[in-house]
Amino acid sequence: MPVNPEIQGRQYPPTAPYLVGREKVREFARAVQATRPEHLDVDAARAAGHADVIAPPTFPIVIQELTLRQLLEDETAGVDFTRVVHGDQRFSATRPIVAGDELTAQLTVTSVKSLGGNDMVTSESVITDADGEHVVTATSTLVVRAA
Repeated sequence: MPVNPEIQGRQYPPTAPYLVGREKVREFARAVQATRPEHLDVDAARAAGHADVIAPPTFPIVIQELTLRQLLEDETAGVDFTRVVHGDQRFSATRPIVAGDELTAQLTVTSVKSLGGNDMVTSESVITDADGEHVVTATSTLVVRAA
């Protein structure tokens, strides 16, 4: 089944709040080889003006995954995960993510296109903090390969 083009513009409900843990930030930083002391050491992060360790710039993928799951589980969308290849990923941050942040994300499908028999679904996950302030927008393009 091809991707349903009518999902363009669809907005999914906000995710449950995600509490960013210090150890999760450290684990992610080690996994992506982010070596800045502010990712690992509370004192270094505080000396740089942050309340706690800061997450590497690609950490929002952890929160975005919660929104992408909504899209992938939406049977009306027609996205067959067994045929998905990650085509593109971008982040536009207002501020770093800090351990202790409570973040919520909301996904909007911004584009559905067909190219060379494949479907391309682009979505934006707007991630906000507990005060509703923008933290980062994660933009992802999924390529759904033709059968």
